Amino acid sequence: MPDNVFDFAEKRDIAWCPGCGDYSIRRSLLAALRESGIEREKLVMVSGIGQAAKMPQYVNASFFNGLHGRALPAATAIKAVDPSLKVIAEGGDGDMYGEGGNHFLHAARRNPNIALFVHDNMVYGLTKGQAAPTSRMGMETPVQVFGVASEPLNPVALAIALNVGFVARAFSGDIEGTAKIMKRAILHEGFALVDIFQPCVSFNKVNSLQWFKENTYSLEPEYEASDRAKAFARALEEFPFPLGVLYESDERRPFEEALPAYRADRSPLRERKRDMAAVRAAVLMKR
Repeated sequence: MPDNVFDFAEKRDIAWCPGCGDYSIRRSLLAALRESGIEREKLVMVSGIGQAAKMPQYVNASFFNGLHGRALPAATAIKAVDPSLKVIAEGGDGDMYGEGGNHFLHAARRNPNIALFVHDNMVYGLTKGQAAPTSRMGMETPVQVFGVASEPLNPVALAIALNVGFVARAFSGDIEGTAKIMKRAILHEGFALVDIFQPCVSFNKVNSLQWFKENTYSLEPEYEASDRAKAFARALEEFPFPLGVLYESDERRPFEEALPAYRADRSPLRERKRDMAAVRAAVLMKR
């Protein structure tokens, strides 16, 4: 690695189970960060609660770790306060699609310039293995002892239906391929979702590394990701599930670009001089 490239790898012990797919996703993320040319001072990672949500603690960059499912509101606020920052939100399928499901919907509507990486192991890993929104029907857990009876959430189909401008699915078993997708998501202007299949070796004995290998396929090189209707059709495919960038479009304007605060001045709010007399006058006019 060149001397002038910052090493994002945080030198500390990692508290994931041996064999967890999070290790591979971390390797992909570090490679994507290095290759995207992001300055360390301009990167902020945001997460909620969960095994996947520990990721920012294992990357040598600024981060905000909040409540379960609440990463996206914080990430949107950070981006709104300083649009020059590169913001990445990271968490698990339970964290982002369960507790954070409503926030996911509205982040898709707002289209903030945020890359969202979801570690999708189809189970709640931190809280000992109950069903997550993406758990397959029939899966038996310590809580769903007779098997999961709910239809699993399809996050990539949902994102395309909401017109998210970058929607992809990756697999932790393909470190290089996942890194390439992550890099494209990071550089995308607008909200980007990468749903990453990964095994949970402790609490999901069904959807193993081998299961994901046998039940996924890579999109063809000639696949056209700009066709939303075709992308939605591909997103509905299961057994096998398609891997790759399903949909990519730059038609929507990022959320922060539409904020009145940045129409005349693109500088971060914290760098601006405040005219307190004008602020007081504006407050008095509102009374």
